[in-house]
Amino acid sequence: MVDLPQEFLERMKSEVADFNGFLKSYLSPPEKAIRVNTLKIPVEEFKKISPFDLEPVPWESSAFYVSGEGLGKTVHHAAGLYYVQEPSAAVAAPKLEVKHGERVLDLCSAPGGKGTQLAQYLNGGGIIFLNEINFSRAKILCSNAERMGIKNAVITCAAPRSLAENFEEYFDKILVDAPCSGEGMFKKEEAAIPEWSLENVEKCAARQKDILDCAYLMLKGGGRLVYSTCTFARDEDEGQVEKFLSAHPDCRLIEMHKLLPHEIRGEGHFVAVIEKDGKTRRDLPLLTPFVKDKKFVSLYREWERSTLSVNFENLYAVGDTLYSLPNEMPKTSVQTLRAGVRLGEFVNGRFNPSHSLAMCLKKGEADFIELDEPTAIKYLRGQIFDCDQNLKGWKIAAFCGFPLGWCKASGGVAKNHLPKGIRI
Repeated sequence: MVDLPQEFLERMKSEVADFNGFLKSYLSPPEKAIRVNTLKIPVEEFKKISPFDLEPVPWESSAFYVSGEGLGKTVHHAAGLYYVQEPSAAVAAPKLEVKHGERVLDLCSAPGGKGTQLAQYLNGGGIIFLNEINFSRAKILCSNAERMGIKNAVITCAAPRSLAENFEEYFDKILVDAPCSGEGMFKKEEAAIPEWSLENVEKCAARQKDILDCAYLMLKGGGRLVYSTCTFARDEDEGQVEKFLSAHPDCRLIEMHKLLPHEIRGEGHFVAVIEKDGKTRRDLPLLTPFVKDKKFVSLYREWERSTLSVNFENLYAVGDTLYSLPNEMPKTSVQTLRAGVRLGEFVNGRFNPSHSLAMCLKKGEADFIELDEPTAIKYLRGQIFDCDQNLKGWKIAAFCGFPLGWCKASGGVAKNHLPKGIRI
């Protein structure tokens, strides 16, 4: 039994009808789930190659309960075919009802579970901003978006107030998965227990109010906002929604749910769906593609013609790094860590492709070297592997037809170009 804070237990006893059932839920191990990355593979195709037995999660068609250890250490995971996600956390993103072509913001995005889920719904259309105020967590967010092969994401590291000053009434849909007291994490991460206190609940509630007020400013008239937490505190959940609606009378509540761990297979979540009246939607000037040194474009296009069968447009250089911007990339003054696809870097008169580019390619868009699982693991450890003597130049090391990263073939050997930071 998890050693729960006494003040937490006293509060829950007064709020939960089946308190004994609630307590009993802490005797069972945490539920585990994965979400299939439909940007890369259809669910039915994944089922054929899944390393796990899959049992559907009822509120997300691409999510499945799984068991076992090392969910984030398989070759399938490295290929970006799935995201490890606590099952009840998958309930919020579908409520946003994202449609292809919309402008979407995940305001508190790291590590990226819900944001990459939203990107799947966009299916490459429109634009999605994934924001995280903490720089180290924002870098993790970048890594996850890269692994999932998302081409139309803009990853920012900014305070909500700074974003609100730049994006007034800009977004069609906004998800606020707010920082909270984490009561739904007690079983999964026991380190959250000593950090809990009634004072921390109050601090979280105050921070959540400020974040929601910023989200309101960025939401277009007629737009939809989903607010979620992984806590059970009324001040952070229902009470927070009530205060928001009172402060913003042009918004209305569509639905609100609290998933408790003794009532579902999951650790618990709160979600509220809110819509804003009106029809206003503000456009922003687009960022003009720009490469100061024109020889960079020539070098890249020459490499692209020899290596890829797909063209990347909207080229934009930052120093020696080249990006392919999303089609609707707006001008912004907020700190941006990544926009679109990081194509690669120019080094000593050569173009070196990035891992980001490798992970968004599909079979037929570059030369793939198909690896069996033992060789794929060898590649993921940073080792070289044997290949066809006739192969030369940049190739994709692939597993089941999906990219793991770049290698460079010569003389029957493929040199490993997987970034050191993501090797296993």
